[in-house]
Amino acid sequence: MYKACVFDLDGTLTDTLESLICSVNEVMKEMKLPEITREQCRMFVGNGAKVLIRKTLEAAGVSEAEYFDPAFRAFQRIFDKNCTYRVKPYDGIVPLLENLKKAGIRLGVLSNKPDRQAVHVVGSVFGEDVFDIVWGQKEGVPRKPDPAALLMMGRELGAAPSEMIYIGDSEVDIQTGAAAGVKTVIVSWGFRTVKELRRAGAELIVDSADGIFEMAEEGGTV
Repeated sequence: MYKACVFDLDGTLTDTLESLICSVNEVMKEMKLPEITREQCRMFVGNGAKVLIRKTLEAAGVSEAEYFDPAFRAFQRIFDKNCTYRVKPYDGIVPLLENLKKAGIRLGVLSNKPDRQAVHVVGSVFGEDVFDIVWGQKEGVPRKPDPAALLMMGRELGAAPSEMIYIGDSEVDIQTGAAAGVKTVIVSWGFRTVKELRRAGAELIVDSADGIFEMAEEGGTV
């Protein structure tokens, strides 16, 4: 059995797309710029808030140099209020986490969402006692797909790379797990299609939370 499971947040544990669309489009309304669609937002997320805003401004056809700073400040303010808006866990996630904890597997969340909002979302949806560690994007810590934070979290959880599983839903997660040398499981219910995931190099794709538990029980080395 593996010692630790580390999860991405958005698109993996929780459906957060409505909170992101709502927040981004409130920013665009304030700045009198075109709003983005659900499909655009789905493709823009995964690399953190700054990349989300940059891609949104690019889609609007405006100058990043002129608009980025005020847009990002507005997003920080608006998303701080809306980060739990219509957020819910995906089917099977809550019992999965309960079963992993009962099995003695330590749990972490590693997100490119700003740290304050990541901690707030996880606490609001799952409570304070489910995960051993919750990290969002912090100053001074490289964001995914850099593997540094994942490897640091593994050490905090007492698991070597060969003793942990990383679970995500995007090309960023595929790259992160590969760079860290850990077994990487990609879920099919997140913000990317299976076709997109296969094209990005996903090897292990699961269609249900039960599939994650089965892999965690197997144990072994990468």
